Amino acid sequence: MPPLMRQINITSRCATLYRERELSGTGLAGCQTPYLLALYRRPGISQEELARDLNVNKSSVARQLAAMEKEGYIRREPSSGDRRILLVYPTEKAHALHEQLSQILRAWSGYLTADFTQEERETLSRLMGRVARRAEAYVKGVEPPCEPSSDT
Repeated sequence: MPPLMRQINITSRCATLYRERELSGTGLAGCQTPYLLALYRRPGISQEELARDLNVNKSSVARQLAAMEKEGYIRREPSSGDRRILLVYPTEKAHALHEQLSQILRAWSGYLTADFTQEERETLSRLMGRVARRAEAYVKGVEPPCEPSSDT
């Protein structure tokens, strides 16, 4: 069996390139879509919470948000409770892209699983959900590291 992490990385990089192509002309990078999706779900989230939710470092969040702010997709405001905390909101421009972005993501998932049965799609989703939850548990310190497998 090919190494699992290699397969996940290839799929992730290709998904970013796909989003990049589909979003050309919008000023939004393919790697920025997770930020917008998180902001649609939780407008007014702090940059620190966003970093934690997306499992990326704070400097990456700051860099991506600066680019998105320059393009008019987000706005940042100091928290009224603590002026050092920046809260992030999607703009009208971001909201106008929401449906298109949802269609892009659905199309990519449909493309990847076009030759799967419904049962295979559900199984894949369930198994990848377990993989993702385990990975997040490790990053958050909930799960101790395990012995490396030859299938990584």
